[in-house]
Amino acid sequence: MCKFHVIGISDESVPVFSPEVEQLLDRVSCFSGGDRHHELVKDLLPGNHQWIDVEVPLVTTFDKYRKLNAEIVVFASGDPLFFGIGNTIKREFSDAEMLVYPSFNSLQMLAHHCHIPYGLMTICTLTGRPWVNIDKELIKGTALIGVLTDMKKTPAVIAQRMLEVGFSNYKVYLGERMGGGRQVVRELSIEELSAIQADAPNCLVFEKLSHFDRVLGIPEAEFNCLEGRPKMITKRSIRLMSLSMLKLDSAKVMWDIGFCTGSVSIEAKQMAPHLEVYSIEKREESRELMRQNQLKFRIPGITTLIGDFYHTDLSGWPTPDSIFIGGHGGCLEEMMMQLVKPLKQGGLIVFNAVSEDTSEIFRKTCQKLELQISDEIMLTQDVHNPVTIYQAQKLK
Repeated sequence: MCKFHVIGISDESVPVFSPEVEQLLDRVSCFSGGDRHHELVKDLLPGNHQWIDVEVPLVTTFDKYRKLNAEIVVFASGDPLFFGIGNTIKREFSDAEMLVYPSFNSLQMLAHHCHIPYGLMTICTLTGRPWVNIDKELIKGTALIGVLTDMKKTPAVIAQRMLEVGFSNYKVYLGERMGGGRQVVRELSIEELSAIQADAPNCLVFEKLSHFDRVLGIPEAEFNCLEGRPKMITKRSIRLMSLSMLKLDSAKVMWDIGFCTGSVSIEAKQMAPHLEVYSIEKREESRELMRQNQLKFRIPGITTLIGDFYHTDLSGWPTPDSIFIGGHGGCLEEMMMQLVKPLKQGGLIVFNAVSEDTSEIFRKTCQKLELQISDEIMLTQDVHNPVTIYQAQKLK
């Protein structure tokens, strides 16, 4: 059975190890890590050592570990259990013995250098992880955000994405090659960061400078709307009740069909920042409306598509837990027949019926598709016509 010694190292040109680790390096003959780790430690390893590159996908590397079935030293960056390979080894080799020899992780070293109270910092990793990890912290207005980057989600790309939705209310500390002679630390604005080509590996700490107030139930008058059609928006009371029926706390993915101004998508993402929101609308002018409203309310992380729902392939979208039907173009039954297929078992469809005819079509289609109408309520806002809000659940 494999036995793992997982050793954390910084970017020091000549790593310094404890006597315990030095004895281990003399005794063990099998070592593993990334290219950068090998470059840092190769002169400290025995002459007859065997090196296994850590490759992606990791299954290739782990197969080599299993074939060896030996004592293996694995080098990792910083703390191997801080979003590191130590967690994956523990999961994949649950019966194996594992000893961990941590170093400071890069965000700790950056915080130490800048005198940042990192015990108050919320950590999010974008290293091979989705944007929602940082989106939810920005939407919540987290005061200190520590970010681990990768080769695609670089510091400049992160900053550019923040500026697209108005997040200039942070300053940022950028740490490059933390822990070694080539370490560089800079304090920057988000605008300055957006133009930086940072040396890898790197990490970031965002510190909030000013607060952005959020309102639960954004008044419709505050949204940018279709020119000449200011009433073509899901009204605040209807919107909030619809969102409550979508049960977003337990959902991971929501589809908004017919987003128009983006009011439902934006309010959903604001209410449930962990949510991945995918929205489609046929009107070309809604593309700019969504952009303007995302910027105004500082809401990142909404994937939008302009196109005719009935002639658009949505198979690339992740499977939804919840679907809001904001528009159907007079083909509600056909739309529901298409939407029920990707909807998860137990998932929800919420629809606002503005007439008896559409209520009847929705009810009959639910019966035909074996969707259970699990909740409904009629609301009237101001002098507008009453709206019946339906929640239907996919049982099979």
